[in-house]
Amino acid sequence: MTTSPRKPSKPLLGGSEAPLHSRPRRRRDPAQPQLALDPMPARIDPCLALLKPRPPKGPQWAFEVKWDGYRLAVHIEPKGVRILTRGGHDWTYRFPAIAAEAKRLPVSTAILDGEAVVFDEQGRSDFGRLQQSLGGRGGKRTSREAVLLAFDLLYFDGHDLTGTELTARRHLLEGLVPAGGEDAIRLSEEIEADGDTLLRIACDHGLEGIIAKDRNSTYRSGRGGDWLKIKYIQSDGFAIIGYEKSTSSFGGIGRLLLAARKGGKLVYVGGVGTGFNERSAAELREQMDKLMIGKPAVDTGRKRNAVFVRPELVAEIEYRAWTHDGKLRHASYKGLRDVQDNAAIYDLE
Repeated sequence: MTTSPRKPSKPLLGGSEAPLHSRPRRRRDPAQPQLALDPMPARIDPCLALLKPRPPKGPQWAFEVKWDGYRLAVHIEPKGVRILTRGGHDWTYRFPAIAAEAKRLPVSTAILDGEAVVFDEQGRSDFGRLQQSLGGRGGKRTSREAVLLAFDLLYFDGHDLTGTELTARRHLLEGLVPAGGEDAIRLSEEIEADGDTLLRIACDHGLEGIIAKDRNSTYRSGRGGDWLKIKYIQSDGFAIIGYEKSTSSFGGIGRLLLAARKGGKLVYVGGVGTGFNERSAAELREQMDKLMIGKPAVDTGRKRNAVFVRPELVAEIEYRAWTHDGKLRHASYKGLRDVQDNAAIYDLE
């Protein structure tokens, strides 16, 4: 049985004589890309570096200098710029130069991850100078000296990059923040070198250490092991539990008494009597005088001329090693960590 042929369909592009028109193009609004957008997160918990004694081996590891400052996330939107600390506090007003530079970057929306630092005369990041530029712990001053060293890009032009591998994120970051700049936002450059060689060079130049990052890793919040830190000079936060008085030292502070965490409680780890100048000692003494208590919060053994304080202040301490009985060796005071920076007390394993 034969069937009658189907009625011919209309030509795909219309009649042969009908003029063809595409849909009129709309002008692109640079503040609103026409691609499907990922909503910009209000905050992303930072990826943190895991401490290791030696640099890792293998081609998948990229290396950078370890900078010593405040971890910041810079959120760029059409409505303005926000600068958030590691703890999620808004410090936009405290870094006006970084905020102004962020507005000049050629992008509508972005989240930069980096470290705010102040350099010394040798070009090394100096935590103490950064603290002084901000007016000390709890200070309200703005720092126009601080520079953001950007090392990651988490959101770009309407797209969430946290699920993208580091190599691609760095490629986009390098196009946004070119290397070798002198502005308030600069690129923290990857250094092509063997990890052991780079660590030795960092030590020779008086740097704290290096950071290693897995090139294939996505951006994961917390200390997951995708980023590693290898230190030559150890630097960590310790609770101040008191001080020994001195008539010949700045601020009357002969030696700070320090504690670390162990098993959920504080334990005494020795003291530090160097690293102060007249200004930092006076600021520190003013803070401690508000926290004085009659008995030590931690057993320090017998101490003469000691004044004890509530363990609410966290000092950044540089040191070279530990003694056999769990005390800091060759310690030096660097400054007070701020609550807004998620000041963490060193955890003894």
